[in-house]
Amino acid sequence: HVQLVESGGGSVQAGGSLNLSCSVSGQTDRSRTMAWFRQAPGKEREGIASISRSSFRIQYSDSAKGRFAISHDSTENTLYLQMNNLQPEDTAMYYCATTRRAVDLPGRPWSGAGTYDYWGQGTQVTVSS
Repeated sequence: HVQLVESGGGSVQAGGSLNLSCSVSGQTDRSRTMAWFRQAPGKEREGIASISRSSFRIQYSDSAKGRFAISHDSTENTLYLQMNNLQPEDTAMYYCATTRRAVDLPGRPWSGAGTYDYWGQGTQVTVSS
């Protein structure tokens, strides 16, 4: 199994920044592609960024492009999400996720929650106007 633990969430004002972290432990060889998702109350879980640990390919949702940056430190086994210019609509629980299987295949989009096998418990981000 793979264990994921998120941290770094909090409350900020609009225009502020946060840097989320996701510590990976356990069978890390099962962590081939990693991603960040978020879920606001009453909404579906949304994929916002992913990174491949083998090809280093990075992908973002339209809502994340230009404001968020995903990165991975292999020596620390930690996934990051730098979030800048946060807005109230970014308020959500943020989750990291990983899978050992290939993504971007039919039925396995990088942004689909069902693509990933392991999930953290989430960290809350609240942005006030």
